[in-house]
Amino acid sequence: VHGGHFRENDHMTQPLRVLITGAAGQIAYSLLPMVANGLMLGPTQHIILHLLDIPQTAKVLAGVKMELEDLANQLIDEIVITSDPEVAFKNVDIAILIGARPRGPGMERKDLLKANGEIFRDQGEALNKFASRNVKVLVVGNPANTNALIASAFAPSIPAQNFTALTRLDQNRAQAMLAQRARARVNDIHNVIIWGNHSATQYPDWHHAVVASKNARVEEVVKDSAWLRGQFVKDVQQRGAAVINARKLSSAVSAAKAISDHVHDWFVGTRPGHVVSMGVMSDGSYNVPKGLIYSFPVVCRGGEYSIVQNLDINGFSRELMDKTAAELVEERSIAFGFLGKSSKV
Repeated sequence: VHGGHFRENDHMTQPLRVLITGAAGQIAYSLLPMVANGLMLGPTQHIILHLLDIPQTAKVLAGVKMELEDLANQLIDEIVITSDPEVAFKNVDIAILIGARPRGPGMERKDLLKANGEIFRDQGEALNKFASRNVKVLVVGNPANTNALIASAFAPSIPAQNFTALTRLDQNRAQAMLAQRARARVNDIHNVIIWGNHSATQYPDWHHAVVASKNARVEEVVKDSAWLRGQFVKDVQQRGAAVINARKLSSAVSAAKAISDHVHDWFVGTRPGHVVSMGVMSDGSYNVPKGLIYSFPVVCRGGEYSIVQNLDINGFSRELMDKTAAELVEERSIAFGFLGKSSKV
């Protein structure tokens, strides 16, 4: 005890520098308490926060910093707020890229790909110039898979496998829907898989999912193949749109929780026997074309993920997995066409 306070042990965990872009937005505002409270990186991991947003949001960002200070949280060692990419990306260990151009009235998909292609080209270049060489990148801003691919292509000195896209939100949505249908607790549903793109073509695959307490496959408990193949798939694919329709705003708290889950499992590791979904660089597994950021089932250990191999894929699954891959091939072609660059494979 010194001066009435316990002194932190000298072997305090080395802080990680965590960048969050779009930091003045609603997803970041929901995410930051989870980060500060150790839900994302564990209860002892100290953090230096880098918060980036456009200059017009400087006042809002200053307010966010005030609130983070007022948490009086022991895990946050420092908070950097900026609109300068060099300051934001400098030596970061984790980059959570939320900021993106939303789809506006009258915008076609190709317009969205072009606008965001330029943003994520610039962010890839900033990562390449300023970030840690082993920075782990999670892209949230849509179209997330192709934005991650673009960032990777413009960051040649960072391993391609360090770039990921968020599909954990889709997995969490699917898990919750199956739990309701099976009359089970959410944490009782294991190993739902999201294949492909974070879009309306994604394939939520229940074939490998189990209801752990009943030691049974989900389809044996639900006993409704027509619902699983029809309404379930459609509802997961359309859930984001349903939230926007109801709230007039896109998912925020659920997106933040999914970000926290994704990064937590990547850094801390997946639980034994649990498979999770991450959009990662395809290596040709399951006959998915190489050089796409595609959602696969993965397990994580020691800060690295590996794609789960040798799962049985039936004809129904194959068709939907190929359909979402085709959309990603098309997105890649459009986006890189605008940028005048071939993708890094």
